[in-house]
Amino acid sequence: MKIRDDVLERAATARVFDAIEGGGHLALFVGGCVRDVLMGKPAREVDMATDALPERVAELAGAAGLKAVHTGAGHGTVTVVSQGVPHEVTTFRRDTQTFGRRAAVDHDASIRDDAMRRDFTMNALYARSDGAVIDPLGGMADLKARRVRFVGSPRDRIREDYLRILRFFRMHAWHGDPEAGMDADALAAAAELADGMSILSRERVGAETVKLLAAPDPAPAAAAMAACGALARILPGADAAPLAPLVHLERECGVAPDALRRLAAIGGADAAARLRLDAKSAKRLDLARRGVESATPPPEAAYRHGIAAGLDALLVGRALAGAPVQARETAAVERAAAAQLPVRAADLMPELSGAALGKRIAEIERRWIESGFTAGRDELLRGAD
Repeated sequence: MKIRDDVLERAATARVFDAIEGGGHLALFVGGCVRDVLMGKPAREVDMATDALPERVAELAGAAGLKAVHTGAGHGTVTVVSQGVPHEVTTFRRDTQTFGRRAAVDHDASIRDDAMRRDFTMNALYARSDGAVIDPLGGMADLKARRVRFVGSPRDRIREDYLRILRFFRMHAWHGDPEAGMDADALAAAAELADGMSILSRERVGAETVKLLAAPDPAPAAAAMAACGALARILPGADAAPLAPLVHLERECGVAPDALRRLAAIGGADAAARLRLDAKSAKRLDLARRGVESATPPPEAAYRHGIAAGLDALLVGRALAGAPVQARETAAVERAAAAQLPVRAADLMPELSGAALGKRIAEIERRWIESGFTAGRDELLRGAD
């Protein structure tokens, strides 16, 4: 079997292969880029594996006029930049001893050795520069069945890096077969070892959680996380139940999936801090939660804070209530987001100024919002007399 993809076949990537293979070494595509193309999706980032040691990779890249940066000394990774495109090139390795995320490694390894230290069988797939696929662990069968399965013992893989618990649920949300359910051994290991996630950095947990919630339908994976205790471990007080109705409403309304909206729906104490969200995302999450918890109508939220805030308030509120969304409601949110108060301060001057002017503008704005943003300038000014 061979894979074809524009990203994998571009000239910049061919130069990296030429540099390494020209030096007498093996170079292969590996991991997500191979998996995605086999699943009919475009490759995004290019990860490569090689039997050349990191120093040799850097030497060969330099000789070919490419830039080499040692970005993962502990993992044997060199980022080779070709025509402005970064390619992560990692030397085959086998872990001889693990310490959580860290491991003592041996680079005198085969393709199978390298595959055995990867997380999931569908990520342990390789391809040559001509696209010929190499499957050392039988990952192709799992990929075709959309079965997310750990390489070897789930407990061993999780103890190597407890983030793999979250990666398991994220991978299932994006690539798994929801009808077939999840691997029972993996679920048992996740439940048994969930407390180990306490040692993970909040940044890593946050990044993985956002990726999971951005999946087309993360509801089954989130429900399984809740059942095994993993969700409560990262977000105490979170409830996965509103996710399924929210996903349904998003699809009915033609609204794109949004991780922060979904995070607002499941809740959880101090979610922004626990997941180390950036300031912009934290503000968006806060607006969504306040929009649901307050009596502010979604159109007003859209008018004051933008269409995202209005849609968040509408969809999350309805999902939590188990209620449908009417087309007129989304239309009202869209109109409100584009609305501009037809009365300006200059219309009330010089008769009013200072605090009195501000009070009158606020009163006019309140009546305009109550009118559904339909009252015109003259009507609003008459009511202000």
